Amino acid sequence: MTIRHHLEPQTGVGFLMGRGQMLKIIDPQGEQVSDLTAFAQDDKSEWLSSGRTIDYANTIYLTTGHQLYSNRSRPMFSIVEDTVGRHDFLLTPCSPDTFKLLYDHHEYHPSCFENLTKNLATFGITPDMIPTTFNIFMNVIVLSSGELRIDPPPSRAGDYILLRAEMDLIVGVTACSAEKSNNYSFKPIDVEVS
Repeated sequence: MTIRHHLEPQTGVGFLMGRGQMLKIIDPQGEQVSDLTAFAQDDKSEWLSSGRTIDYANTIYLTTGHQLYSNRSRPMFSIVEDTVGRHDFLLTPCSPDTFKLLYDHHEYHPSCFENLTKNLATFGITPDMIPTTFNIFMNVIVLSSGELRIDPPPSRAGDYILLRAEMDLIVGVTACSAEKSNNYSFKPIDVEVS
């Protein structure tokens, strides 16, 4: 049985996954980023770790065949299929402070951080527990100076990434809310769990 979530622009969802279940994140229109985070169901102090994953993969460009690790060095996801091959695991989810400090935007703005905290609260996840997210389809270029440049997502309509859960997980997924990350146009994200 497949459970489907259609995320409207600048929204998110939280759900449980069992070990062995598949998570498919689809960009239905193209050029839309999706932030992913996860926690172990049996101990929420074990979370998806950017640092551990990048260390063990020895690359910042994670794709088919790579695993995403927890802060305890246990695999949380395996990337089974990937039609894009470019994602980011360096930058944190956009937050109210992101829009103040980077965009000089001081009024309310939806954010991935808010969408994750709101949708994961029912599972006992608090704001301070949200780690760096796996930013699916986000196109971050590392320049020779070390500076980061955010280019438009390379995903086209129908592109997807398919991940297998390697443990029982609490999962959060968003349709990203940051202008620069999404080529200045907000679109939906489709999520399938099977």
